[in-house]
Amino acid sequence: MSLSKSQSPSMLATSAAPSLLQQVGMAGGAAVITVSFIHPIDVIKTRIQVSPEYGKLGMGGTAGKIVSSEGFTALWNGVNAAWLREASYTSLRLGLYEPCKVAFGCTTPETTTFLKKFAAGSAAGALGSLAGNPFDVLKTKMMTAEGSGTPSITKTALDLFKNQGIGGFYRGIDSNIMRAMVLNGTKMACYDQAKGFVVQVTGFERKSLVTTFFSAVTAGFFMTCTVAPFDMVRTRLMNQPADAKIYSNAFDCAMKIATNEGPLTFWRGFFPIWSRFAPTTTLQLVIFETLRSVMGMESL
Repeated sequence: MSLSKSQSPSMLATSAAPSLLQQVGMAGGAAVITVSFIHPIDVIKTRIQVSPEYGKLGMGGTAGKIVSSEGFTALWNGVNAAWLREASYTSLRLGLYEPCKVAFGCTTPETTTFLKKFAAGSAAGALGSLAGNPFDVLKTKMMTAEGSGTPSITKTALDLFKNQGIGGFYRGIDSNIMRAMVLNGTKMACYDQAKGFVVQVTGFERKSLVTTFFSAVTAGFFMTCTVAPFDMVRTRLMNQPADAKIYSNAFDCAMKIATNEGPLTFWRGFFPIWSRFAPTTTLQLVIFETLRSVMGMESL
């Protein structure tokens, strides 16, 4: 009995911690599962952002029009591109957060500040965005394609390459990186910070599902506030036609939106974005935290 007890700490101490590849893999798995359920909200949000007509209809009206004119499955247009995006972009921005925290000096509670958490999240987001931008472009084009037939990812990619070359896959990369840095910095810093607050107020453990839920919902709200303008610019840049370059870069796009449509246009689709961010963030982090627990890792 005593031998068994004395061996237990030793066994725990020598058990290998999950590798960087395993952490990224867990994040990617959580993201792909989540987007399979959340994708219709993303389709509705994107249609509202690119079309004033859909913007006037709102979420319910947009969903109704898509289903009536294109069929129910149109709400999943571009989901295969979304899977590839999540497997590249989100796996890195979520899986690299903890290593980036360590790189920024977050090794003790005293040295772990909100700004360092934000910087770590932003760095992970930028790296993920570089990998996921091609799939982001394909996803945006497929989601905005109207008609009864579901667009093929292969045909969309070939058409894009034919008309714009390899550079077409990196259209909007500047705004996408900025968006990813703001999004992931806000998401991970607010989530991390909120967990400490929830634990302090409620007495729940950091790994508790209740703690994760409330922290993720809080992070989702603040993400929407900070990311909506970048999301609007990114969507407009990625969706502009190849034969009519409306915007030359992210700054030009932002200035034209503000001048021609008004500053509040940046937050058009706020509620669709929040309705996507809240469940997406919650599901992603709940699944990710569960996988971390299975692998013997501590909660974020």
